[in-house]
Amino acid sequence: MATQSLSPELVEHAAAAFVPHPPPGGVLGTSLKLWIVLARAYESLAKHTADDVARHGLTIPEFGVLEVLYHKGPLLLREVQKRVLVSSGGTTFLIDRLVAKGLVERRDCPADRRARYAALTPDGEALIADIFPEHAARIARALSGLSATEQRELTEGLKALGKGAAAQMEAEGRDDDAPAPRRRRTKTVTRA
Repeated sequence: MATQSLSPELVEHAAAAFVPHPPPGGVLGTSLKLWIVLARAYESLAKHTADDVARHGLTIPEFGVLEVLYHKGPLLLREVQKRVLVSSGGTTFLIDRLVAKGLVERRDCPADRRARYAALTPDGEALIADIFPEHAARIARALSGLSATEQRELTEGLKALGKGAAAQMEAEGRDDDAPAPRRRRTKTVTRA
C-alpha cells in the first residue's frame, strides 16, 4: 500500500480551517502574550497565598489589612484602602469583619472627628506576628523559579509597566481608581 505525501500548502490550508481567527503577530501579539503570561503567573502565585492565609481563617484582603497595619502601625481608613487596593466600601467591610474577629479596632482621629483609624488589637498583632514570617517564606519559595537578580529586574519592569498603564489611563481621561466599565449582560435564550 503506497502512502501519499501531502503538500505543505495543503497542510497549511487544512490547519487554517481549524483556526478561524489566529492570534495577531508583531507587537500586538507580543503584548497579548505578555498579558496572558502575567495573568497565569499571578493566578499561580495567588493560589499559594490564598492557601496559606486560609489556614488561619483569613482571606487575602483580610491578611492584607493585617499585614499593612503590622508594618505601618495604625492607619486612617482611607490609607488602608490605598495600600490594600480595595474600594472604600470594601475597606469598611473588611475592617468590620476583622473587628468582629477581634483582630482590628477602630480608633477616633483627634485631629478630625470624621476620620477613623484602624489598628491591630493585641490578638491581631499576635496572629500576624506569628504567621507573617512563614507567609513570607512561602512566597519566597513560590518565586524561587527566579534568581534574586531576576526578581529585582522583574520588579523594576513591572513597576514601569504599571506606571505606563496608569499614564495611558490618564491620557485617555480615565481615573486610575475608577471602577472599570461594566460589561453588559446578555440574555441567553434557549429554544426548545
